[in-house]
Amino acid sequence: MDPESAYILSHLEDPSGSSAFKLKNLKKMKLMMSAVQAIKPFKWEKSIRVTITKDFRNLGSDKSLSEEAPYTEDHPVQRLFTCIVLGGRDFYKILGVPRNADIKQIKRSYRKLAKELHPDKNRDDPEAEQRFQDLGAAYEVLSDEEKRKVYDRHGEEGLKQGDVGGDPFSSFFGGFGFDFGFGGGRESSREIPRGGDIIMDLDVTLEELYSGDFVEVLRYKPVAKPAKGKRKCNCRMETVTQQLGPGRFQMSQQQVCDECPNVKFVPEEKVLEVEIEPGMRDGQEYPFLSEGEPHIDGEPGDLRFRIKQVKHPKFERRGDDLYTNVTVTLQDALTGFEMDIEHLDGHMVVHIIRDKVTWPGARMRKAFEGMPNYENNNVKGSLFITFDVEFPKGSLTEEAKEGLKQILQQESKQTVYNGLQGF
Repeated sequence: MDPESAYILSHLEDPSGSSAFKLKNLKKMKLMMSAVQAIKPFKWEKSIRVTITKDFRNLGSDKSLSEEAPYTEDHPVQRLFTCIVLGGRDFYKILGVPRNADIKQIKRSYRKLAKELHPDKNRDDPEAEQRFQDLGAAYEVLSDEEKRKVYDRHGEEGLKQGDVGGDPFSSFFGGFGFDFGFGGGRESSREIPRGGDIIMDLDVTLEELYSGDFVEVLRYKPVAKPAKGKRKCNCRMETVTQQLGPGRFQMSQQQVCDECPNVKFVPEEKVLEVEIEPGMRDGQEYPFLSEGEPHIDGEPGDLRFRIKQVKHPKFERRGDDLYTNVTVTLQDALTGFEMDIEHLDGHMVVHIIRDKVTWPGARMRKAFEGMPNYENNNVKGSLFITFDVEFPKGSLTEEAKEGLKQILQQESKQTVYNGLQGF
């Protein structure tokens, strides 16, 4: 017996451990095994789980399945263990979260894995694109409360078919029926059309990019609602052959459409929560799957928010480094000064003490006081402080000029040079 069949049979035992629970007729189980073997390829390790039905006597018309299963109303074998095979990917395993994970755990895991599995970072891995798509699909389902409920009950196949009830075996085996017959399968579906993607600029302050924050965006999304009448749908071009005479035929292309129930798009209000992660960069995009333009005969596109950093009055960002300028008086530049600079999150970044002469353009570097690195928030850039000197306006008296000359002890000197140096 193959491992898949053994797995199923092992879960059709008496939950109380009693040897009295025996199944005389294994006809249905054998049919099920045949159906299981016909489905190839299939990722068994990702898709088999066991559920309980209330009354095993309702299992079809083959009553011999339960003839020699003695039980009473309070006997635990009153409930029949049935194996429900759910087709598709294991979204919980893809995201690396338990089945009882809350939305914060799901978001946190998705953000982490999205950075690690992004195709741009795994150019040498031919499977990187597929893994990234699987990750996006898993997040789309598990972050949506309604989709997650359907997935938990019926797997990915239930989501594709809109199947929220009925026989789960029928859902998986694609029309075999409860008796697992092989009479007719579904036709292979055409490529599903998709609506356009929407890209929107989202203004974000440097403080939010430094510390991280959540920004709520009110979205009015067009949602398809049933309407009266019928409409043409799934239109495509097909080749038609027409006989013009004996031995004469003409082939031409013509549009063929199906008839579908009519729908209308109604705007619905929805609040989207965009997480601004520490270290995100200007121009970086934050995606919301299936929140873009709808398609009347297919799936909606994606909505992507593009981070647009708002100009800051004190700091300039270049990569993970921050730059700022401090203007001091000529007196402070000559005699020294002491000051504090407040950082983006409110802490005093550095206590500056200058007891030497500070010249215009002098620069000070403070390590690990820049922006947090997006990939690793434990790493930070540097803060560069450039000093400007404010000279007094007006004119000095002859006595003041002579006094300065005595103090500075400098000769009169002028130098002409290329200050740009090619830049």
